[in-house]
Amino acid sequence: MPLIKKNQPRLLHRMAKPILEWFCEIEASISSYWAKASHRRLMDVQWSLPPLPENFDHQIDLFYWWQQSRNSQWVERGVYGALCLLGGKVLELCCGDGFNARNFYSLNSESVIACDFDPHILKTARRKNSTPNVSFVQADIRTEMPPGVFDNVIWDAAIEHFTETEITSIMDNIKARLSPAGILSGHTVVERGDGVKQLSHHEYECKSKEDLLRLLAPYFKNVMVFETRYPERHNLYFWASDGPVPFAPDWVGGCNTWMHKCERYL
Repeated sequence: MPLIKKNQPRLLHRMAKPILEWFCEIEASISSYWAKASHRRLMDVQWSLPPLPENFDHQIDLFYWWQQSRNSQWVERGVYGALCLLGGKVLELCCGDGFNARNFYSLNSESVIACDFDPHILKTARRKNSTPNVSFVQADIRTEMPPGVFDNVIWDAAIEHFTETEITSIMDNIKARLSPAGILSGHTVVERGDGVKQLSHHEYECKSKEDLLRLLAPYFKNVMVFETRYPERHNLYFWASDGPVPFAPDWVGGCNTWMHKCERYL
């Protein structure tokens, strides 16, 4: 007779699973606590001691601040930017730590050139968010925006770091780099009511969604600007193109039954 009966492995698995799961839960709890505590300390060092950085390390959001604040606005930029990806070449301006380039844009794009003027944050980007089709490039977009033709240009959380004159010049260079139906997308903030800037590095904070529309409309046939509000931040998001933008009637990613009926309703 066999030493192990036919159904014994299945029985052993059922007996072992609760024990293994318990050990794994303990391990996950310890590692989660350690990651949370270490990223809290990293945030304290970066944002409590001068000089203050111009960019945020989004692994702090991932491992600590999101759980602490319960505020999901930090992922909105990546989600809304990914909605308008066309699957081709992407240029991300002022990419910061590269979290969005890797985790939101790279998988559905042929290639991503992600640029920033800060060599320190680019070291963080290369160390924490490298992936084969993303290239991190040091460039000051006021004077040395990467050349080429791109299907998507993403300008996230950075318009506010430039003067109105600089924004106009940068917009000219963005327009020259977009393919005919290419899409510019991005995010910025609305100025606070008390006149205090959200960050000392900021040069121009928009007064409203209409103010942002004013900056974009001269360059594109189709512009969508929308807002989200949180207790400490009023966000503006935008899509701009001479072709379709997300949620427009001719957007291939959508189907508006009140604009033109889906096939099953015909």
